[in-house]
Amino acid sequence: MDVLLTHGYFLEADAQERRILRPYPPLGILYLSSHLKRAGFSVEVFDSTFRSFAELAARLRTRRPPVVGVYANLMTKATVLRIAAAAREVGATVVLGGPDPPAHADEYLAHGADAVVIGEGERTLEELLPRVRNDPRRRPWGDIAGLVYRDEDGTLRRTAPRPLLPTLDDQPWPDRDAIAIEPYLDAWRRRHGRGSLSLVTARGCPFTCTWCSRSVFGETHRRRSVAAVADEAQMLVERYRPEQLWYADDVFAIHRGWTLAFADEMARRRLRVPFECISRAERIDDDVADALARLGCFRVWIGSESGSPRVLEAMQRRVRVEQIQAATRGLQARGIEVGHFVMLGYVGEEESDLEATVAHLKSSRPDTFLTTVAYPIRGTPFHDEVASRVVAPGAWADTTDRDLRIRGRRSRGYYRWAQRWMTAEVARDRHWREGRLVRAARAAAIAGAGRLGMKLLGYRRET
Repeated sequence: MDVLLTHGYFLEADAQERRILRPYPPLGILYLSSHLKRAGFSVEVFDSTFRSFAELAARLRTRRPPVVGVYANLMTKATVLRIAAAAREVGATVVLGGPDPPAHADEYLAHGADAVVIGEGERTLEELLPRVRNDPRRRPWGDIAGLVYRDEDGTLRRTAPRPLLPTLDDQPWPDRDAIAIEPYLDAWRRRHGRGSLSLVTARGCPFTCTWCSRSVFGETHRRRSVAAVADEAQMLVERYRPEQLWYADDVFAIHRGWTLAFADEMARRRLRVPFECISRAERIDDDVADALARLGCFRVWIGSESGSPRVLEAMQRRVRVEQIQAATRGLQARGIEVGHFVMLGYVGEEESDLEATVAHLKSSRPDTFLTTVAYPIRGTPFHDEVASRVVAPGAWADTTDRDLRIRGRRSRGYYRWAQRWMTAEVARDRHWREGRLVRAARAAAIAGAGRLGMKLLGYRRET
């Protein structure tokens, strides 16, 4: 074996996800696996989703891989550090990749990693693995683009940036044969009555939202061809028989011509598979909405974020409230559900901006919406803007960017009440319109309590 690939997500450790239960295979490391196998390497994948850390530790002790590659995001950091320690105990070289390590490379190296991959990992690993195999104790890695590491004398080295893969169609499909797919389908069917699988049609997002990390794919948007995506979708349907799909792009359907051509190609193949996706409101006109409906789309998630034009401009969202509302109504008119992502607590936000967001939600009437409080991810313009006011509540290894506090911003307690008020106030409006007066009254009471909590905690600021 040349490398064991794994990731830091264990369903058994995530109580919230066990309630929701919408797991998907780890496409990132499966893309790495297929690329490396095609290049002639011996690869094993340990999919941790339905397994335990004890099982992974046992696999490491039994197989003793020379290299362990781990995908890490900010939610899995603590577990990834445990994996790195377990891998080093068996003498493995530990290589980390994914969205979180690039901005925290120094810290990950100080906590057990031998190298951090910056950007896409396929070609970086393809060049690194033979070096480790030939002499694991030496580190002549300086000519391998896209790495951060410490050399033999402990000096931190950052190599040149690696160019992104120019043609995604040249890449093999994710190595789904390396893992068990049935547990994912079974989990979905038990909880939701239908199995779901994921695929991607493109990599990256070309937009400029200040709070969004671009540490892997940069600010590019590289699309696969219509035929290549249709081939993969057809394979998934014929081989695994999922009842629905998840197009896991950062932003699906943002290229009008591609979307219309894809709808035509899938219709030519007589493939109409229900699916959901994330997209941008201003990219959805009548023709795109029609194409999504023809394809079988049943839900589109839109980054609404705020109903305040001032806040949207500060976020560099490059979308207007009116466009979000028009896209929502256009999709719903075609029988497609719409979910909104809403962000509270962005720098400079005032209570009047929250009120504008509630008014926006009442007007656009999404089928559902999810709220989060803005947090400064290192490496983003948002983090750069507030860096002088960022306070970590604990040691780096014990916290993530989601835990960071921003001095001077309203307290977390305030935003908990604000989320409660926002959710209940929008529900009250919906129940009232539907003539459900008892439910409207209950929602109004909850909204009132939320508003009171906001007033009581409005004076508190993070320190």
